[in-house]
Amino acid sequence: MVTISADAAKFVSDLLKKNKKEGYGVKIYLAGMACSGPQFGMSFQQKEEEGDKVFQAEGFRMFYDKETAKELDDCVIEFVDDPNFGTGLTIHNPNMKGCSSCGGSCH
Repeated sequence: MVTISADAAKFVSDLLKKNKKEGYGVKIYLAGMACSGPQFGMSFQQKEEEGDKVFQAEGFRMFYDKETAKELDDCVIEFVDDPNFGTGLTIHNPNMKGCSSCGGSCH
């Protein structure tokens, strides 16, 4: 099961309001695989689509398909505000331990 931090949930709620998407949720999808593990994308989604799993967050819903759900297991969606990397969301997988193919620099 995926979890979302309070700061990340507030960021998403504010983003939905700012973009006039009240009543919408966030679709999380598997965008590919890299040496550091799965890469995810996110988009606004108004309602549950066929095959979606639904997770109720604070003030909105998150949608994802069965394949994405498997990769999201134990992940934490966190808010980041870093001068080097910008402001937004990151999905942290505590089960990933770096990678050897790129010199072990992946987190």
